[in-house]
Amino acid sequence: MNLDAQRKKRIHKPMLIAVWTLIFTLMIPLSTVAAKGKAEVADDIKIQQDGQEIKLADPARVIGNKLYLPVAQVAKLFGAKVDWDPDNEEATIDTTFGDSIVLGNGVPVVYFNDNRYVTATSPFEMDGRMYVPLRDAAEWLHAKIDWNEEERIAVLESVPQAVVTEEQGLAEIGKIAGVSAGELLKRNGLKSEEDVKPNAKLRVVIPSIFEHEAAPFTEKDLQLLAKITQVEAGNESYESQLAVANVILNRVKDSRFPDTIRGVIYSGKQFPPAHNGLLDKSVAKATALRAAKDALNGKNNIEDAVYFYNPKVTKGAFWSGLTVVDTVGSHRYAK
Repeated sequence: MNLDAQRKKRIHKPMLIAVWTLIFTLMIPLSTVAAKGKAEVADDIKIQQDGQEIKLADPARVIGNKLYLPVAQVAKLFGAKVDWDPDNEEATIDTTFGDSIVLGNGVPVVYFNDNRYVTATSPFEMDGRMYVPLRDAAEWLHAKIDWNEEERIAVLESVPQAVVTEEQGLAEIGKIAGVSAGELLKRNGLKSEEDVKPNAKLRVVIPSIFEHEAAPFTEKDLQLLAKITQVEAGNESYESQLAVANVILNRVKDSRFPDTIRGVIYSGKQFPPAHNGLLDKSVAKATALRAAKDALNGKNNIEDAVYFYNPKVTKGAFWSGLTVVDTVGSHRYAK
């Protein structure tokens, strides 16, 4: 079973808008470039939505050539609602057109109406706020973006749904919107042209993330990865558990190791709990499940490390000869 169903089981908690403000990134060229990885205030940037200038409660910020804006205001402009799940560090955007988008902190995979897509820029948390690309966000909110470099204005334009009539069917709507009939069907959750009924309203803005579907994973994979993570780092932080999960997934990608999660866990000597019965008895807790899911969705905090060990316990020439990538909790992560 594809793990998209996992998202449906979550119970969203109301977002504390006053504390948590989601921010979107506008991927456009800027003449003023901030230092890489450092957010700089850009007081000269103006935001316009449907012909009116927007007064920002927080200043616009730039990182490199990307512009960041507070989503609380942007979502409100387009009638969207946002819920924040603090336990999983996930934000859910519910749009006026019935779309639901789930974003995880540092997770490059976005859930869009329970389908999974890879984004060019992972959402990330900073100063109590989570940031994601505005260009993507505008598309999710059924809007267009333009950038006026001369006036330093980011222009957002709402796009209404198209109405099917006798004179304007799927082909005509697609031609006007500049998209194919197949793209329109997929965007609106329809299987064939026969599903397009008169007076139906069609969403015509096609999010660019639709071109990048995420690789699927199964419930079985998630549970096994979470269980071994629980055994190996269950008494440590989420970051430690995420690191363990990523060692296993890095091995799956490495030709020196088996190419499945189960194969990696049950082969060799790196994971003794797989051979002494502890793994079979393990019950993954919420943090381990989150770490495993986030890792499967592409969140990685130990780069390409394929080994981990506790330097207070594990010693020897092999381990000392490895290149240490990072230290997380009680473990060193190496390759």
